[in-house]
Amino acid sequence: MTKKVQTAIEPTRQDDYPQWYQQVVKASEMADNSPVRGCMVIKPWGYALWENISRILDDMFKETGVKNAYFPLFIPLSFLEKEAEHVEGFAKECAVVTHHRLEAGEKGGLVPAGPLTEPLVVRPTSETIIGDSFAKWISSYRDLPVLINQWANVVRWEMRTRTFLRTSEFLWQEGHTAHASREEAEDRTRMMLEVYARFAEEYLAMPVIKGEKTPSERFPGAVDTFCIEAMMQDRKALQAGTSHFLGQNFAKGSDIRFQTDKETEEYAWTTSWGVSTRLIGGVIMTHGDDDGIVLPPRVASAHVVLLPIFRKPEERETVMAFTESLAKDLRAVAYHGRKITVEVDAREIGGTRGWDWIKKGIPLRVEIGPRDIQENAVFVARRDKSHKEKQSIKRDDFVAGIGDILDDIQTTLYQRALELRNANTVPVDGKEAFYRFFTPENADKPEIHGGFAHSHWCGSAECEKQIKTDLSVTIRCVPLNAAEESGSCVFCGNASSRRVIFAKSY
Repeated sequence: MTKKVQTAIEPTRQDDYPQWYQQVVKASEMADNSPVRGCMVIKPWGYALWENISRILDDMFKETGVKNAYFPLFIPLSFLEKEAEHVEGFAKECAVVTHHRLEAGEKGGLVPAGPLTEPLVVRPTSETIIGDSFAKWISSYRDLPVLINQWANVVRWEMRTRTFLRTSEFLWQEGHTAHASREEAEDRTRMMLEVYARFAEEYLAMPVIKGEKTPSERFPGAVDTFCIEAMMQDRKALQAGTSHFLGQNFAKGSDIRFQTDKETEEYAWTTSWGVSTRLIGGVIMTHGDDDGIVLPPRVASAHVVLLPIFRKPEERETVMAFTESLAKDLRAVAYHGRKITVEVDAREIGGTRGWDWIKKGIPLRVEIGPRDIQENAVFVARRDKSHKEKQSIKRDDFVAGIGDILDDIQTTLYQRALELRNANTVPVDGKEAFYRFFTPENADKPEIHGGFAHSHWCGSAECEKQIKTDLSVTIRCVPLNAAEESGSCVFCGNASSRRVIFAKSY
């Protein structure tokens, strides 16, 4: 009989993946539930991760000429109604403000008292209200392009919520651009997709597939939607970023017109693109293990925690002096655009102190005791390895080489995730094999899914819809630059010219 390995998180990923995720979020002190249904409180450890994500992405956006702005949280209902497909796509998720004042009720308590002339929608996305500003800012081809991004919160009234992955309120960035030509707008759409893909792979250590959404999965009102799709450890897909070519649809709704260099009047061509705090959920599910989260060093909330150890009162002063000196030297080291972030944990709580940091996913844990000081060394543990695996390193060598160690962790995490995705992305042909691929063999373990099926699709919306109805499986994307290949649709058997990615998803 195999002895069960003791883990910091119960249940394990294998036992109950959804519940494992919830316990990891709690144990890592990333976020708490809120008294408001479907909303979350992002705690400092989780918000530090979001700050790093935001800072890096913000720099990447600005390198392409984008500038930040801010637009109202409230959107007049009439603005949404200008673009029928858009409002239809978001109607069920909108939170609406109808009153502006509270007063004491006849039976006590407070009641809404001042009806608004026009209801205000709490922004689910900002195409329409930003379009109103663009219409004022743009009159000539000389005003174009306009390249704007905003960091904000949005509200989508979700029925089923899960911290970071799907909440009624979340944080994100939304980019909005206007251009003089279709080609320029399409180039921007793909440029921002490339930014997201590079960020996901180089910073989050999250391999992604770049592709185009099918018409039924497009952003409401868009001409084309492009996305990056990542595989989580339960082999479900996570849409990690989207970039939309909006054509002239929103420009017509918002009356964004300009005079061309030929003195004719045309509607602008627009784009929008965004990522959100959902990326934090993606990091957890891509790299976490049964002891907690594992943070990629390039975005980690902190890089290293120093754990001074002293068993006698007279040892404290010497150990703390060594620890603070080491912390100072580490904080002076540059690592991928920011200084090494150091936590010092001098709590006298024995072995649980180290486990706290394991669960929080900090890349490096460094123990410092009297014996280490005598040898001018530190005892180092990496989060990407077993908690039992530790190495003594000379103090100065550790300071000089910490960047290399962190880079090695970053590479290891990416390679692990890539190997998982490659092992579980398989060509599947024929309806019977396809349905079997997405039907768990163990009915009592519905969290086990097949992975990414690289299968033929004829292009029929009916086939796509029926597969979704039968299996809760969707076409995640049509991979960019997919090679043409003759085959038969995995559902109806009709002719198909290329394969697409099918998966269950978050």
